[in-house]
Amino acid sequence: MVNHGPVKYSPALLLALALAACSASRPASQIASPPARVVALVPSLVEDLYAVGAGEAVVGVSAFTGDVAQTKGLPRVADFASIDAERIVALHPDLVLGIPAQERLIDPLRRAGLRVVLIPDDSYDQIFESLHEVGNLTGHAPEARAEIAALQAQTARLRARTRGFARHPSVFVALGSAPIWTVGNGSYIATLVRMAGGRNAASDLPGAYGEYSAEALLRDDPDAIVTDRATQLESVLDREPWRSLRAVRLHRVYLVEPSAMLERPGPRYNQGLQWLIERLAPLATR
Repeated sequence: MVNHGPVKYSPALLLALALAACSASRPASQIASPPARVVALVPSLVEDLYAVGAGEAVVGVSAFTGDVAQTKGLPRVADFASIDAERIVALHPDLVLGIPAQERLIDPLRRAGLRVVLIPDDSYDQIFESLHEVGNLTGHAPEARAEIAALQAQTARLRARTRGFARHPSVFVALGSAPIWTVGNGSYIATLVRMAGGRNAASDLPGAYGEYSAEALLRDDPDAIVTDRATQLESVLDREPWRSLRAVRLHRVYLVEPSAMLERPGPRYNQGLQWLIERLAPLATR
């Protein structure tokens, strides 16, 4: 889902890498104390850090973390396509957190002797595994366990609202319109759709995210479409295949705002689940 661009190196960074090449970072088992300075390369991990009580250690974040109020004024050192390796090295972090999709971007950080941990975030279960891992890495394991228990209890209460659903409407999550991009059942978003009483229309898509054909979308003919403002789906709804879809004809195209509550695999996922339930409930009783 993430398209990463090239990493550029300045002479200052190359010097830092050369000086650090002769000293490797200590293994996790030898870390004597919790990290005092942490950089998080994606917004979900930033939210995890604050959720487990490790927010005071955050010194660098993703460019797309503007909706996390606590990060105001912190350096933006990464985006979906790249990382600012020189700036991260200059922050002297004890720990850098990212996701596996960023593997090819973080070589300069590791060569500089920085400790980098990549945490998977595609599936629903990995939301909790990520919180657990962040808690362990930062010395906040008890807080992480408490946060996970509270989130799962809230999820159970929300899911109870779907027990009376007479049917399970199909939902197509549109993350891109040209090309069409959506979620497969491996994505935590598809799991939230199911928890909300719906069915993922693109259940035949392998993996968590991927491109989807217009023919397959027409075949699915979903009851509802969920999208975000960045997709700009409204600009193509009068074109095929969109205009022929039942969801478009019946005005069941739902814009999620803020998109992070549904599209970000972090501790705000229950907000996205509630949002989905509220929109699917009228369709599930017809």
